[in-house]
Amino acid sequence: MNRRAILLTFAGSALLIVSIFMAFGIGFAHVSPRTILEVFWSKISGSPGSFSQREEVIIWEVRGARIMLAAIVGAGLSVCGAIMQSLVRNVLADPYLLGTASGASAGAATVLVFGISGAFGLAGAAFIGAVIATVATFAIASTGGSLTSSRVILAGVTIGFAMTALTNLMVFASGDEGAARSVMFWMLGSLTLANWDQMLLPALALLITTIIGMGMGSGLDAMSVSDETAQISGFNPQRLRMASMLLVSACIAVLVSVAGQIGFVGLVIPHAARRLVGATNRSVIPISALLGAVLMVWADVIGRIAFQPREIPLGIITALVGTPVLIALVRRQYSQGSALNVGKKGPRKGRKGRK
Repeated sequence: MNRRAILLTFAGSALLIVSIFMAFGIGFAHVSPRTILEVFWSKISGSPGSFSQREEVIIWEVRGARIMLAAIVGAGLSVCGAIMQSLVRNVLADPYLLGTASGASAGAATVLVFGISGAFGLAGAAFIGAVIATVATFAIASTGGSLTSSRVILAGVTIGFAMTALTNLMVFASGDEGAARSVMFWMLGSLTLANWDQMLLPALALLITTIIGMGMGSGLDAMSVSDETAQISGFNPQRLRMASMLLVSACIAVLVSVAGQIGFVGLVIPHAARRLVGATNRSVIPISALLGAVLMVWADVIGRIAFQPREIPLGIITALVGTPVLIALVRRQYSQGSALNVGKKGPRKGRKGRK
């Protein structure tokens, strides 16, 4: 990491802490900062405080788990997005490119529509669906040749459409309006099911993905240029691509299984990180994690309070924020592409050329 990235990491960490603290006090029932601190100190030290049981439940049980899960999911999606964009050398790639999220939605829909969950529950069924979709994507992409970025993209898009069609078919076949609403809310992202018991696995997925992603930073930097550059730099493109995509797939499967599909975060945040610290992945990945966590925390706050007592799915909030950013990104890329095309025509002639 360069010096600028280190400074921004400290600044982003401070911003995230402040955002989480403020999010604890915002909601249908207002809670003072002093009460929040008392509840936290009580949980840490075990000593009783002057707060009421209602305030403790609101801060710790109702808001605490979903705020922390929002930060974890936002950071994880952003890290996976940064890795995917380097692997496929496409600035418009996102973490859901492998069809993992659509598979998770199909698994969750199976539980919500038919009640077939067994011992796994909703999150477990979503995780199984994500794993099945990922395995199918890799199986198709590896058939009859080497695993390349274009093969993975085509296979992921194919599996994604197939899983989405399967989800819609299950909802249509059930005829249950309540199940249809639940599946739709799941596909748009939700943290309403967040609890402290399910926090460990997403946190571990984020930590492992971030550490390994930064460890592979040099290889990802080389891969973002070309496979030939990676080979010259001493990396095996096939192994690096396979390991990275398996890592991203596992992380996305875990995140989607607890929060549903939340778009635009993993697409937009890595671009903001690159504008701040450059294109080196060892700098982009931690900054992306912090920015994604901050964005998701505030998206959850907006979703909770905008139309009280109803809640807006997180996917709607992130799409409203991400769409104008994506439009600006596409326009910028198009403008740069046009400039390059003009440049290929050759330099303008000077006076001697016009004579």
